[in-house]
Amino acid sequence: MLKTMKNALAVKEIRNKILFTLGVLIVFRLGTYITVPGINAKALSSVASSGLVSILNTFSGGGLTNYSILAMGVSPYITAQIIVQLLQMDIVPRFVEWSKQGEVGRRKLNQATRYLTIVLAFVQSIGITAGFNALSSLNLVENPGLKTYVSIGIILTGGSLFTTWLGDMITDRGFGNGISMIIMAGIIARIPTGIHQIYNDEFVDASSGDLWKSILYVVILVVAILLIVTFVTYVQQANYKIPIQYTRRLAGATNSSYLPLKINVAGVIPVIFASSFIATPQTILMAFTQNYSDATWYKIMTNIFNMQATGGMILYTVLIVVFTFFYAFVQVNPEKLSENLQKQGSYIPSVWPGKETEKFVSRLLMRLSVVGSLFLGLVALIPLVASNVWGLDESIGLGGTSLLIVVGVALESIRQLKGMMMKREYVGFIR
Repeated sequence: MLKTMKNALAVKEIRNKILFTLGVLIVFRLGTYITVPGINAKALSSVASSGLVSILNTFSGGGLTNYSILAMGVSPYITAQIIVQLLQMDIVPRFVEWSKQGEVGRRKLNQATRYLTIVLAFVQSIGITAGFNALSSLNLVENPGLKTYVSIGIILTGGSLFTTWLGDMITDRGFGNGISMIIMAGIIARIPTGIHQIYNDEFVDASSGDLWKSILYVVILVVAILLIVTFVTYVQQANYKIPIQYTRRLAGATNSSYLPLKINVAGVIPVIFASSFIATPQTILMAFTQNYSDATWYKIMTNIFNMQATGGMILYTVLIVVFTFFYAFVQVNPEKLSENLQKQGSYIPSVWPGKETEKFVSRLLMRLSVVGSLFLGLVALIPLVASNVWGLDESIGLGGTSLLIVVGVALESIRQLKGMMMKREYVGFIR
């Protein structure tokens, strides 16, 4: 990885993309420290490690801790993406038609996603502000009222759209997926705070007997992180090779090759989707805290969408599994893959071209998605269970999710850098 980075920095074009990406991430980080007017951000310190705050902090780079103008991060946009993609599955005919129109249809779908993002961001912003302010121990809003909540909702909605725009700039002019890079940057930026928190909890004012327990705890935590990172890296790099035969042999080339499919075809997107999908109902429920906190339906819904509760953990795991299967078929469209193989004059041995190839790829994607979903669900669920059983800090429970996102995005970014380097070598050879 270090060698790839060194070689990439030596190329001006790639170096400019990297510097542009870093510049955008710096702008994003600066925005997370600008507190929304009329907000007492220190009031959130008592719930800084709660499940909802930890989830939203993951998507806003710690912006919710300061209740900054970027506090909502990219969470509304991700939720809007999920809804629009689901509506393309023969639910809304117009969306289905747009999905088949190539680049023109993609622009229309992106526009619909942006409009839906505005609605979701506004609702989430008011919901979370009113919910936190309704808690008896917090005085988040200095002058609560309809006008104040609407103003805060507009500011946070603008911040969410600005964050999404920064992600688009990284995708277009930088390197890597912009939204994923912003989420990863936010997680990495919170690591020093997490280390400082562990230090304060385990070593400050600890007696000699407790000191050894704290050291053992930290050692076990570091070993667990290293094992998870190694496991995630191994699975994310694993490929399944589909043999391909060519009916037309090119000069100087063999008539056989293979098509690589990642074992975890969907990558870390299902984890991001599932986390965002759970955060949205939680923020809406917070608006009902003051009047319905003792209601049965409110307690049931809170338990279902709380990732530290049994119901929430089950729902989170189920969402990861569902989104893994869903996004695998978004990433690899069996119908288009079959058509492309036919156009290239190639086929899979022992499989008829056309519909049979499409069915073969679909069955293979289903089998790979089983492995991928088990892998993602296991890595995301184990820290949550450990946090629930042993009473660890709730933010540590989300460590599996954060590690999945960081490792997955880092591997994809390095893979893209290698592709850019390889493309440059081919262009240089042709010239």
